[in-house]
Amino acid sequence: MSQARHPGLKLGHEHDPGSGEVEALVFGFWIFMMSDLLIFGCVFATYVVMLPQVADGPSAAELFHLRGPLIETTLLLASSVTIGFALLETKHRADKRRTTLWLAVTFLLGAGFLFSSTHSLLGHLENGAGPSRSAFLSAYWLLVPLHALHVAIGCLWIAVAAAQVRIRGFDWVTTGGLLRLSIYWHFLDIVWIGILSVVYLGAMI
Repeated sequence: MSQARHPGLKLGHEHDPGSGEVEALVFGFWIFMMSDLLIFGCVFATYVVMLPQVADGPSAAELFHLRGPLIETTLLLASSVTIGFALLETKHRADKRRTTLWLAVTFLLGAGFLFSSTHSLLGHLENGAGPSRSAFLSAYWLLVPLHALHVAIGCLWIAVAAAQVRIRGFDWVTTGGLLRLSIYWHFLDIVWIGILSVVYLGAMI
C-alpha cells in the first residue's frame, strides 16, 4: 500500500490527487513569508537607527532585563520542537490523537510566550515607558508587539489545524496546511532570535 506524498513531508513515492495544489500553495506561502521577512527587516532597521534616540525616557540598558526574554525564548524554541513532532506524527503514523496532542502542547507554549510578553509590555507601560516617550520606545513598541501579533495569529492557526485534523483526518488539505503552519512557526522562532539578539542582548553590551 503506497502512501501519499506531500511536499516537504516525503511520505512515499506516489502523488495523491492534491499534490499539485499543495505544491502551488506552499510555493505561494514561501513568497508570502519572504514579504513578511522584508517587513520585519525594515522594522529591525528602524529600531537600530532609533536606538540612541531616548529623549528623556529610559535607554535600552536601563529598561531591559534578560529574565523575561530568556523565558520567552525557551517557550518559543520548545514550541518549535513540539510542532516538529506534530509534523512527524503526520508523516509516520497519521495518528489524529497524537498529532492533536502535539499541536495542543505547541498552542500552550505559544500562549505562555504571549502571556510573558504581554506581562513585560504592560510592565513597561506602568513604568512610563510607552511608545510616545521617545523614538527608541516607538520603534521598540513597533517591533516586539508586531512579533507577538504574529504569534497570536499562529496560535489561532494551530487551533484551526487541530480541529481540521480531528474532523478531516490527513487529506491533502490538512497536511498541506500543517506544512505551511510549520514553516510559519519556525519563521517566528527565527525572528524572535533576532529580537533577542538585537533588542535584549544588545542592551547588555
